[in-house]
Amino acid sequence: MIARVRPHARTLILPTLVLWALSFTTMFLLGRVDWSPWNAVVLIAGGVLVAILCVFPFLAWMSRRYTFTTRRVTLRSGFGGIRREVQLNRVHDVTLRRRGLQMMFRSGDVLVSTGGERAIVLADVPNASLVHRALNELLEEPAEEL
Repeated sequence: MIARVRPHARTLILPTLVLWALSFTTMFLLGRVDWSPWNAVVLIAGGVLVAILCVFPFLAWMSRRYTFTTRRVTLRSGFGGIRREVQLNRVHDVTLRRRGLQMMFRSGDVLVSTGGERAIVLADVPNASLVHRALNELLEEPAEEL
């Protein structure tokens, strides 16, 4: 195994800000109305919103993982454990694509194409240029050994 990475953690900035806002709003709304079940309704609504807007994005980020070995590239994602794998001896091209803020954060999308199948997109990889360079070096090694 060479490396195991997750997508860039900047995708968790918005859920973190939402968590802070929901916490502040929930605490602000507690005890504001004289209706007896008001506090329970506010806490339940706050809990549901935190689960949907904060916990699920975090779990989705945690469930996505890219693994690079000397023989293959593996992408694992989703709550159901979707797995895509490509052998390095079948790879024809590795492309680096950067959009928007990816350039500033030194991340990017690495496309691993095999010719026959559709390319595997490793989305928002941190240190994308390093990953791109390492994959290109791995692709060149077997040609030099022959």
